[in-house]
This record gives sequence, structure tokens and C-alpha cells, in this order.
Amino acid sequence: MLTLSRKKGESLVVNNNIEVTILDIRGDQVKLGVAAPKEVPIYRKEIYDEIHESNKNAVSMEGMEALKKIF
Repeated sequence: MLTLSRKKGESLVVNNNIEVTILDIRGDQVKLGVAAPKEVPIYRKEIYDEIHESNKNAVSMEGMEALKKIF
């Protein structure tokens, strides 16, 4: 993991087309602004994990059995 120090108002660029800016720092909370192309999905980590888990469950054994019945 790359660790960077940034101050309020400073940014970093990812993959030449995503800019992450530190908007505010209050105590242990940091507000980030993300500028990225519309086709780039951006999720909070906990939401991303829920989506991933849901997708994994959809392809569980029940999903595989349903596919077998189709074919």
C-alpha cells in the first residue's frame, strides 16, 4: 500500500484521469473529493464489499443448479 501525506486542498492523481482532493479535515474525519470519468465506478469500501458478496452469493451452488436446469 502506498501511503501519502496530503494537506487540505492538496490532491493526488490516479491513472492519469482520477483526481482525489482533500476537501476538509476535522478530527479523525477526512472529506475527499473524487473527479473521475463517468464510466469509472466509485464506491465506499463497505458498499463495494456488499456488492461483491452479493455477486458471489448469486453464483453460489443454487445459482449453479439453476444454470444447469437451463442448459
